[in-house]
Amino acid sequence: MLTRIDHIGIACHDLDATVEFYRATYGFEVFHTEVNEEQGVREAMLKINDTSDGGASYLQLLEPVREDSPVAKWLAKNGEGVHHIAFGTADVDADAAGIRDKGVRVLYDEPRRGSMDSRITFLHPKDCHGVLTELVTSAPASGAH
Repeated sequence: MLTRIDHIGIACHDLDATVEFYRATYGFEVFHTEVNEEQGVREAMLKINDTSDGGASYLQLLEPVREDSPVAKWLAKNGEGVHHIAFGTADVDADAAGIRDKGVRVLYDEPRRGSMDSRITFLHPKDCHGVLTELVTSAPASGAH
Protein backbone atom coordinates (compact mmCIF):
# COMPACT_ATOMS: atom_id res chain seq x y z
CA MET A 1 0.00 0.00 0.00
CA LEU A 2 1.36 3.40 -0.94
CA THR A 3 1.56 5.51 2.22
CA ARG A 4 2.90 8.96 1.31
CA ILE A 5 4.60 11.16 -1.20
CA ASP A 6 8.19 10.19 -0.46
CA HIS A 7 9.75 12.83 -2.67
CA ILE A 8 9.52 14.91 -5.78
CA GLY A 9 12.58 14.66 -8.00
CA ILE A 10 13.77 17.87 -9.62
CA ALA A 11 16.39 17.77 -12.38
CA CYS A 12 18.91 20.61 -12.40
CA HIS A 13 22.12 21.64 -14.16
CA ASP A 14 23.88 22.98 -11.03
CA LEU A 15 23.10 21.14 -7.80
CA ASP A 16 24.85 23.64 -5.52
CA ALA A 17 23.03 26.65 -7.00
CA THR A 18 19.70 24.83 -6.86
CA VAL A 19 20.24 23.81 -3.23
CA GLU A 20 21.06 27.42 -2.40
CA PHE A 21 17.84 28.60 -4.08
CA TYR A 22 15.68 26.23 -2.01
CA ARG A 23 17.60 27.12 1.18
CA ALA A 24 17.44 30.88 0.66
CA THR A 25 13.90 30.99 -0.70
CA TYR A 26 12.08 28.41 1.41
CA GLY A 27 14.44 27.66 4.28
CA PHE A 28 14.85 23.98 3.30
CA GLU A 29 18.10 22.43 4.45
CA VAL A 30 20.00 19.51 2.99
CA PHE A 31 19.25 16.29 4.87
CA HIS A 32 21.41 13.97 2.76
CA THR A 33 23.74 14.07 -0.26
CA GLU A 34 25.26 11.32 -2.34
CA VAL A 35 26.44 10.33 -5.79
CA ASN A 36 24.48 7.44 -7.27
CA GLU A 37 26.82 6.04 -9.92
CA GLU A 38 24.23 3.55 -11.22
CA GLN A 39 21.76 6.37 -11.92
CA GLY A 40 24.51 8.79 -12.98
CA VAL A 41 23.50 11.59 -10.62
CA ARG A 42 24.71 13.70 -7.75
CA GLU A 43 21.80 14.43 -5.48
CA ALA A 44 20.65 16.32 -2.44
CA MET A 45 17.62 15.37 -0.38
CA LEU A 46 15.91 18.35 1.29
CA LYS A 47 13.60 17.19 4.07
CA ILE A 48 10.23 18.90 4.04
CA ASN A 49 8.48 17.10 6.90
CA ASP A 50 8.06 13.87 8.82
CA THR A 51 5.05 11.69 8.01
CA SER A 52 2.63 9.70 10.14
CA ASP A 53 4.02 6.35 8.96
CA GLY A 54 7.50 7.12 10.32
CA GLY A 55 8.88 8.23 6.98
CA ALA A 56 9.40 11.71 5.60
CA SER A 57 8.75 13.80 2.52
CA TYR A 58 11.62 15.34 0.56
CA LEU A 59 12.60 17.31 -2.47
CA GLN A 60 15.28 15.37 -4.34
CA LEU A 61 17.52 17.60 -6.43
CA LEU A 62 19.32 15.72 -9.20
CA GLU A 63 22.36 16.83 -11.21
CA PRO A 64 23.74 14.43 -13.83
CA VAL A 65 27.36 13.38 -13.44
CA ARG A 66 27.63 11.98 -16.96
CA GLU A 67 26.03 12.84 -20.29
CA ASP A 68 24.55 9.37 -20.86
CA SER A 69 22.59 9.27 -17.60
CA PRO A 70 18.77 9.25 -17.78
CA VAL A 71 18.61 12.61 -15.97
CA ALA A 72 21.12 14.20 -18.39
CA LYS A 73 19.05 13.00 -21.34
CA TRP A 74 15.87 14.27 -19.70
CA LEU A 75 17.46 17.68 -19.01
CA ALA A 76 18.63 17.97 -22.62
CA LYS A 77 15.09 17.34 -23.84
CA ASN A 78 13.03 19.15 -21.18
CA GLY A 79 15.27 21.58 -19.27
CA GLU A 80 15.24 21.96 -15.51
CA GLY A 81 12.13 21.03 -13.58
CA VAL A 82 10.07 18.26 -12.06
CA HIS A 83 11.50 14.93 -13.20
CA HIS A 84 9.42 12.43 -11.20
CA ILE A 85 7.18 11.83 -8.21
CA ALA A 86 7.92 9.07 -5.72
CA PHE A 87 5.45 7.30 -3.47
CA GLY A 88 6.55 5.59 -0.26
CA THR A 89 5.59 2.00 0.45
CA ALA A 90 6.46 -0.54 3.11
CA ASP A 91 6.95 -3.21 0.40
CA VAL A 92 8.19 -2.01 -2.99
CA ASP A 93 8.27 -5.59 -4.32
CA ALA A 94 4.62 -6.34 -3.52
CA ASP A 95 3.34 -2.96 -4.67
CA ALA A 96 5.32 -3.10 -7.93
CA ALA A 97 3.96 -6.60 -8.62
CA GLY A 98 0.39 -5.49 -7.89
CA ILE A 99 0.72 -2.45 -10.14
CA ARG A 100 2.32 -4.57 -12.89
CA ASP A 101 -0.68 -6.94 -12.64
CA LYS A 102 -2.90 -3.93 -13.45
CA GLY A 103 -1.08 -3.44 -16.75
CA VAL A 104 1.38 -0.71 -15.79
CA ARG A 105 4.94 -1.25 -17.00
CA VAL A 106 7.46 -1.49 -14.17
CA LEU A 107 10.89 -0.45 -15.46
CA TYR A 108 13.05 -2.74 -13.29
CA ASP A 109 12.55 -6.50 -12.93
CA GLU A 110 13.90 -6.23 -9.38
CA PRO A 111 14.04 -3.07 -7.22
CA ARG A 112 17.39 -1.29 -7.13
CA ARG A 113 19.28 0.71 -4.54
CA GLY A 114 18.07 4.30 -4.28
CA SER A 115 18.86 7.31 -2.12
CA MET A 116 19.77 6.69 1.51
CA ASP A 117 19.90 2.90 0.88
CA SER A 118 16.24 2.74 -0.07
CA ARG A 119 14.85 0.16 -2.50
CA ILE A 120 13.25 1.64 -5.62
CA THR A 121 11.61 0.95 -8.93
CA PHE A 122 10.02 3.17 -11.56
CA LEU A 123 6.75 2.98 -13.46
CA HIS A 124 6.65 3.91 -17.14
CA PRO A 125 5.41 7.50 -17.62
CA LYS A 126 3.31 6.53 -20.65
CA ASP A 127 1.27 4.27 -18.35
CA CYS A 128 0.99 6.98 -15.64
CA HIS A 129 -0.49 9.89 -17.60
CA GLY A 130 2.92 11.28 -18.54
CA VAL A 131 4.40 11.18 -15.04
CA LEU A 132 7.54 9.17 -14.32
CA THR A 133 6.58 7.51 -11.03
CA GLU A 134 8.92 5.94 -8.50
CA LEU A 135 8.05 3.50 -5.71
CA VAL A 136 10.31 3.70 -2.63
CA THR A 137 10.80 1.55 0.44
CA SER A 138 12.98 3.48 2.86
CA ALA A 139 15.89 1.80 4.58
CA PRO A 140 15.25 1.05 8.24
CA ALA A 141 16.13 3.97 10.52
CA SER A 142 17.59 6.02 7.70
CA GLY A 143 19.37 9.18 8.79
CA ALA A 144 21.32 12.06 7.38
CA HIS A 145 24.72 11.42 5.80
